[in-house]
Amino acid sequence: MTFETVARVRWRGVALGAVVLAVAAGVAWWATRNTSDPAAAAGHAHGAGAAGGTSGPVMLDSAQAARIGVSYAQAERGVIEQEIRSVGQVTYDETLVRTVSLKFDGWVERLFVDFTGREVRAGEPLLTTYSPMLASAEEELVLAQRLLRDVEHADSATHDGAERLLAGARARLRNWDVPAEEIARAEASGESRRALDIRAPYDGVVVEKLVFEGQRVMAGDPLLRLVDLRRVWVEAEVFEQDLALVRLGQRVTVELEAFPGRPRSGPIVFLQPAVDPRTRTMRVRIALDNSDRQLRPGMYATIRLRAAATGAVVLVPRSAVLSTGRRDLVFVRTADGILEPREVVRGLASDDRVEIRSGLAAGEWVVASATFLVDAESNLGSALGGMAGMPGMDMPAPPKAAPPAPPPATHDH
Repeated sequence: MTFETVARVRWRGVALGAVVLAVAAGVAWWATRNTSDPAAAAGHAHGAGAAGGTSGPVMLDSAQAARIGVSYAQAERGVIEQEIRSVGQVTYDETLVRTVSLKFDGWVERLFVDFTGREVRAGEPLLTTYSPMLASAEEELVLAQRLLRDVEHADSATHDGAERLLAGARARLRNWDVPAEEIARAEASGESRRALDIRAPYDGVVVEKLVFEGQRVMAGDPLLRLVDLRRVWVEAEVFEQDLALVRLGQRVTVELEAFPGRPRSGPIVFLQPAVDPRTRTMRVRIALDNSDRQLRPGMYATIRLRAAATGAVVLVPRSAVLSTGRRDLVFVRTADGILEPREVVRGLASDDRVEIRSGLAAGEWVVASATFLVDAESNLGSALGGMAGMPGMDMPAPPKAAPPAPPPATHDH
């Protein structure tokens, strides 16, 4: 045979084999195609739905419950306390900030408090100022005092006029915040001073220094700013959904990173009148006693505010509620010991308990621990129950094999 004849014979063999394989595949498909009726198909669909996460009742005896760590708790009525947490920062009490300034023009001849952060005591000299206006006013006081002594025996009109001059000189110095001791000294000695010491009005810390030695200052210019740190504020932000639980005068626990394990408490003294439209929070301000001067502005703090819900509600342990994302479930133990899944509506929650608004009554017993394991068992049972009508899940047991036949009898001849 030629080469071309051999090639044609081989290609015909390959084509014939392909046709045979195609026919065999068609026969196999026809023999194994699904011939179940619509009812069976519906049963299969139901089983698939059960396997998709539907919870069913669970039966556990005491040994099984102990083995997987299941415990129970009784739903009870009580008042729940919700804790609000936020971060804050220590800052100055603005009501205790004072500005040191003069009510007359002058020059700073000497500056005793020459750096920011220095602590001063009430009555301590801050600076010495020279003022021609002040020296002139003291000289008028001295002259009015001398005039009153000179007209002591004059007529009443002259004496009254001298007294008015003296009272006016005193009032001018008092209006300039000249200390009463300085006014009394000038009257007693009959001499005016060229310079005057400006003293701290109270204890505090210098938080801002705006003056230098030798500088000319005008009436009203701020020279120093002092803050009394015996009381400070903590400012924090509270989310909009928690505003109903916050009120003025409410006590707040404050924990500071610098002093772990040593919380402080103080009342809320201010609630910001508006909510920040960007963060949806409102600023609250807590006043803290700082007599020991340990709290310093700028420190970070954590605030804890506990608020009680109004009225008694149904409460269960927080671990008893299983949240699936679409619903909340609890497993209720019935009288016959079956654990029945029940959908509930939850409300406020604390660290260890949660409010149940509907779906559960006080006095019922629920699974309090290992809830996830019980739920897995429930879903597994539902899935297996739903597959009862699926192919292969309802096959009859194979028939028992027949006993072997007895051997044929043999006869001796």
